[in-house]
Amino acid sequence: MLLSMRNKSQLLLFVYVSCLSQHHVAAFVPTRIGIKQVFTGDENCCKLIERHLSDESRVLPLRVSSLSVEESSGYVLSDADVAPLIRLRKGGKEKVINAFGLWTVVVTLITCPIWAAAMWIVNSICKIDEDLDPNRVFFDKTGKIWSKAWLSMTMSYPTITGDVDRLREDQGACLFVANHASWLDIPVLCTVLDPVFKFISKAELKSVPCIGQQLTGGHHILIDREDRRSQLKTFKDGIGWLNKGVPIMAFPEGKRSSDGRLMDFKGGTFSMAVKTKVPIIPISIANTHAVMPFNALFPVQSGAGKLHVHVHDPVKTEGLTEGEIADAVRAAILSKLPEDQHPIEKNILDDVVASVDEILQQTVERVVGKEVQTTV
Repeated sequence: MLLSMRNKSQLLLFVYVSCLSQHHVAAFVPTRIGIKQVFTGDENCCKLIERHLSDESRVLPLRVSSLSVEESSGYVLSDADVAPLIRLRKGGKEKVINAFGLWTVVVTLITCPIWAAAMWIVNSICKIDEDLDPNRVFFDKTGKIWSKAWLSMTMSYPTITGDVDRLREDQGACLFVANHASWLDIPVLCTVLDPVFKFISKAELKSVPCIGQQLTGGHHILIDREDRRSQLKTFKDGIGWLNKGVPIMAFPEGKRSSDGRLMDFKGGTFSMAVKTKVPIIPISIANTHAVMPFNALFPVQSGAGKLHVHVHDPVKTEGLTEGEIADAVRAAILSKLPEDQHPIEKNILDDVVASVDEILQQTVERVVGKEVQTTV
């Protein structure tokens, strides 16, 4: 592989790719509109990396996967397939919209005003007498109707398997937990979960049109993870809803995964279930990261035949530590996620890191040696 070694960043990227060739793994090269997957056996690999090395501002660390070509293909689109028509930049980050995304924009502009009006009407009625809808069942129903309509109109309605009865009404209090790989996870969950439930959501979403209105008006639990008092209030509010028989929906990772892979769980997620002795229902959400990736403002492709939800058997909390509960939940969620959503194996990373110093030294010696010869 012949690459121009104009700067240290380029040299490091060259070394990482060299390591990949030794360990027979897939590489994910950052581009302006997302991650481009290449393989060490791909004849276009060298050209792709050389093209991105031409713009130093786009040189970022590579993500490494131990997956084979067949396992890694999935539904994630390449940069060329996404074909963005609009690029929006803010704070050094870029969000893209392609042709399919424009259609979802149209659907959003049609449906969101209707959703907002429905929430205003229901909320106005509830203010007359809070006892009419103490759990905000009818208010939250507006969001569920919108989610089903929006996913149907954008050809992204999910399929469901597993213990589906757990998603029906009158199943009692429980803690639903799911992986979080995309903004699409929210409407997908609102579509498949029939009973009234309350999200544990980050407080910043209050400012998002319609979604913020739904979260605040539905009395969902908003948390500021940087504020200790907010965390304590979240725990108290969650206990209150569970004691009323209302399920809680939480993302134990604490935030969206930027590449769709399951991340480590935040501490304290399962403490509410332990305290109230309610079952934990793990849910696996597949391929939302491919339909609406982290760098997309709207979905980049249809989710039909791609989006899938699997409901696992309950994890009982009695007699288990929170760490044991977390391990059981994590194993359940991973069991129904596609391979490209599994976390990177630590042993593969250790092998690559161990090889970097040696290959870097050898590469530098070769480059410096050539420069010396040229000078002479």
